[in-house]
Amino acid sequence: MTSMAFILGVFPLVVSSGAGAASRHEIGTGVIGGMLFATFLGVLFVPVFYVIVRRILGDKLDEVSQSISQHGGNDSGASTGTANF
Repeated sequence: MTSMAFILGVFPLVVSSGAGAASRHEIGTGVIGGMLFATFLGVLFVPVFYVIVRRILGDKLDEVSQSISQHGGNDSGASTGTANF
């Protein structure tokens, strides 16, 4: 949503006319292209990367979460004097 608002905010640079319009057009095109690419990466590759990492480390992560739930999870820093946040 924020990305689309930013892209629409930069859109007047792409359709500008008058003195200096060529440089505004090129800057606007580059910014919009970069923002579309970054949005695409964020929407597509972050979930795909999460699934890949979860598949690779899935068993290890499940063992850790089960170990924490069985032991209460809040006593790990009690003997060392560190706070659990």
